[in-house]
Amino acid sequence: MAFTPKLTYRGRPLVRSNNEIYYGNMADPFVVFMQVLTEKDQGGVKIADKVQVMLLSTDTAKALPERVVKQGTKVGLYTALDIGSIWLDRALRDAAEA
Repeated sequence: MAFTPKLTYRGRPLVRSNNEIYYGNMADPFVVFMQVLTEKDQGGVKIADKVQVMLLSTDTAKALPERVVKQGTKVGLYTALDIGSIWLDRALRDAAEA
């Protein structure tokens, strides 16, 4: 049975476990990994504040440091998702052209 994500963003799966978020399909050459570094309290609700974003290759033959294509830190989850989506779109487009 195929995995059906409950949550998607711009048509791609979005999976969260505690403070780690994976965005993209693991069958593709690249995915985005996000880690919530800090949270702030807004109206009694914890909101992601500082988020580390990494574009990772899904090639498991490479060591983890070699799999990191791009990385950066963003303020806010939406900003992190937005930049991660842009990085992923470009990486997948370049991989398809190669």
